[in-house]
Amino acid sequence: MLDVTDNAMVAIRRVMAGAGPDVTGLRVMVITGGCSGFKYKVGFDTTTDHGDHVLEFDGFRVFIDRDSGRRLEGARMDYVEKLDGSGFVFDNPQAARSCECGKSFSC
Repeated sequence: MLDVTDNAMVAIRRVMAGAGPDVTGLRVMVITGGCSGFKYKVGFDTTTDHGDHVLEFDGFRVFIDRDSGRRLEGARMDYVEKLDGSGFVFDNPQAARSCECGKSFSC
């Protein structure tokens, strides 16, 4: 469903190590917003919801809700560090186009 690069895994483990004891995983979502219609949202979560896809990795879990899962099928999540900022980036074959800033996409 979602490929997570080695760089992203290192970053996730690093931030998970500093998270509180209630945090059980990282939630990755596709939500409505941005210039093109959809954008990615990544954050900690303490529970899974009914229907979530739960991806198990060495040292952490990723939770993806059903609707987001359809829009993330075949996508790859990476972590990049650049002079103008660091963060998770997505290479998503389902994205038909994206806005000029690269922060949102449409299917």
